[in-house]
Amino acid sequence: MSQPNFIFILADDIGYADLGCAGARDSGLPGGVSPNLDRMAAEGLYFTHGYSNSPVCSPTRFALATGRYQYRLRGAAEEPLPGSAKGNPILGLPPGHPTLPSLLRDAGYATALIGKWHLGFAPHFGPLKSGYDYFFGPFAGGVDYFSHCSRGGEHDLWENESEVHREGYLTDLLSARAEQFVRDSAARQEPFMLSLHYTAPHWPWETRDDEAESRRIDGAIAHIDGGSIHTYRRMIHHMDEGIGRILDALHETGTDRDTLVVFTSDNGGERFSDNWPFVGVKMDLMEGGIRVPLIARWPDRIAAGSRTGTSAITMDWVATMFEAAGVAPHPDYPLDGVSLMPLFADPAWDPQRKLYWRMWHRKQRALLDRRWKYLRVDGHDYLFNLDNDERERANQAKREPERLAAMRADWEAWAETMPGIPADARVSLVFGEAQMPRATY
Repeated sequence: MSQPNFIFILADDIGYADLGCAGARDSGLPGGVSPNLDRMAAEGLYFTHGYSNSPVCSPTRFALATGRYQYRLRGAAEEPLPGSAKGNPILGLPPGHPTLPSLLRDAGYATALIGKWHLGFAPHFGPLKSGYDYFFGPFAGGVDYFSHCSRGGEHDLWENESEVHREGYLTDLLSARAEQFVRDSAARQEPFMLSLHYTAPHWPWETRDDEAESRRIDGAIAHIDGGSIHTYRRMIHHMDEGIGRILDALHETGTDRDTLVVFTSDNGGERFSDNWPFVGVKMDLMEGGIRVPLIARWPDRIAAGSRTGTSAITMDWVATMFEAAGVAPHPDYPLDGVSLMPLFADPAWDPQRKLYWRMWHRKQRALLDRRWKYLRVDGHDYLFNLDNDERERANQAKREPERLAAMRADWEAWAETMPGIPADARVSLVFGEAQMPRATY
């Protein structure tokens, strides 16, 4: 079998139930909010227990790049990596660290990142320093969809290592570049790996029709005074249209059957997201902050209409793509994720492993052991059976004290194998209760 192609599509802050295939509520949009992603799910494998490596952006991206728990790298201790890290030679993905794109590139793949980087700033860090042949997108964590300026007001759109100015709605610019990359790679008959990391549906809350709103907020892109559920859903729909163009390009170039396409989110949803049935949002280790949409499509290997309840996490896709491509991971950097290739043949396959998380924000920790979950938030320990209580409302800590103690000890033993959280690590929140009321429960 020839080497397959890979397209990894990462949405930004999308909620578990925001897609039609996940039970999205009526959006009023033609064909629903996500007809192309729904088609992708119908033609592939839908994960009901997809997890992100973190409930916030850049830490998940460290894990996706390396296939390892993000806690192993200093830059990932920032929650998330702030714009003030610009010029810092420590806070980023070290260029010498093996990555998914670097090892695939060394195996003959054409590699491209189209979209958001958010793993450190030039001149010390960048996509071309970490394995990508081509880059088009922003370095920072968020940019305006029309001005392409970051939260600090600086223009942030790049092609390779040069700043470029392009007119247009950013989601559409990224989709067009991604489609062209697919067509060009197919014409060259070379295997390719495309990371398509949309900024959508992350704030600011702007659809294609909101250029006037972009001018009004004038760089205040956290957009505390704007947005709506309808605007948010249209932003998802715009992204979905671009994904449809890419799926069509695969079909038209004859590369669709041997291309693994993955769609997921870097973390759970934010202000306008639908995380039903879960509690928690971005920044939380409750299910709403880390349970995310996850779809895989590969016609040659995955039966249409497949569905799995096996837990999978962001970093697993590095091991999966390495196995699919016949590429060995670097021996000095063993992977923490597992290959999901057996799952493609048998959706009931389960590696029976445990998953661990930690956050400096609110001193959170979590351990998932099959359907039992240990959680600590603000010094309080909780225990939940997610099979019976996916909303994490029925705390079993007093009913199952021995299980709680064992899982707490398990988490603490795992934490000893990871670097500690640096004293100077920062949590960066864009709003608080002064700007937005918080529900009591």
